This record gives sequence, structure tokens and C-alpha cells, in this order.
Amino acid sequence: MAPNIASNTSVSLDELLDFVRPRHRAILLTRRADGSPQGSPLTCGVDDSGRIVVSTYPERAKTRNAKRDPRVSLIILSDEWNGPWVQIDGTAEVIDSPDSVEPLVEYFRNISGEHPDWDEYRAAMLKQGKSIVRVTPERWGPVATGAFRRGSPRTEGAGRSRLRWCWGLRPQTPIGPEGASSSNAGRAIGCHRPASPSPRCPPPAGPGRR
Repeated sequence: MAPNIASNTSVSLDELLDFVRPRHRAILLTRRADGSPQGSPLTCGVDDSGRIVVSTYPERAKTRNAKRDPRVSLIILSDEWNGPWVQIDGTAEVIDSPDSVEPLVEYFRNISGEHPDWDEYRAAMLKQGKSIVRVTPERWGPVATGAFRRGSPRTEGAGRSRLRWCWGLRPQTPIGPEGASSSNAGRAIGCHRPASPSPRCPPPAGPGRR
């Protein structure tokens, strides 16, 4: 079985949002009053304006931190531990109840689809006093996969088997049957795997998984 090869792929904003939309696991990094980082694992989505959105409560540490200092970062993770991930830096906006209700409707719809009773959902958001954090992406790193670097002893001969990509677009440097780079370069995000399915590189999760 060919090992996964580490990759770093630069992406445009549109490609970044396409990467984030089906992925709902993230870590939000905010700043405490003393400047030290506060990390919060959470569920996230993308709203219709291209902002990363997080449902929360006004008394949570991340909410208080983002109100005091809107400079935040998000690490977007795949469902599989070895899957691709990306860090996004941006500016946060916190919206509290009751103004948060309609943004929360959009948040739910974009992650899980239609709710069976939107009136019930709106009433629950008001009763719980939910807030929403909206992060506008301003800077982001490459989409990365952690694995073996190309040319290490564990990857000798890895290119000899046909490879295909398990997320998104065309390979940036497509690999032929003998591992030679093709001149027909495109853009790609994700990891690659042998033509036969492998549990080490499962297919990406579809939208709606939380």
C-alpha cells in the first residue's frame, strides 16, 4: 500500500470556502485579556456571505474574548484525523439575541438543511439566548495534509502505483504510473490514495454532518 504524501496547496478564497463547507469540525483561537490564546473545539459552517459562522452563548470565554479583541483564527479539520486541514485568520463579529436568530437559521440550514419546524427553532434560539460569531477570512494558509514527505525512505517507489485524489480538484502536479510529474498541471486540495479504496484515506464527509 502506498503511503500518504504530505502536501501544502495554496488556494483562492473561493477554493477555501469550497474546502470548508463540507467540514464542520474546527478549533477557534481567541485571545484572553492577557494576550494568551484560548482554544475552543466547535462546530462551524459557512454563511451565504462567505463568513465562517459559529453558534455559541454570550457567557462563553470565546464570545467574551472575540468581543474584546476581534482578531481570531480558525483551524478547520477533516472528519478523519489524517485528512486535510487549513488555518484561517480573520476578524470576528459577535451577534447576540434577538438579532442572532435569523443568522442562526442560516447557520443551521447551511450545515444540516431544512429544519422540520423553523418557528420552533427560532423560539428555542430565543429561549436559550444563543449568540453567533461570524468570522470574515482575511488570511489563510495552504490546505495541508500531514504524512510522509516525498523522498523519505517510507515513500520510495510510492509513485509506482496509480494514484487518485480523494478531495476536490485536479492535481497540481499529476503523478503518472511511474511517478513522473505531468506538465498538465492544475490545482488540487487533499491527499491521494491508490486506485483501490483504502481505509487510510476515506472519502470526504458530505454536507450536513455535525
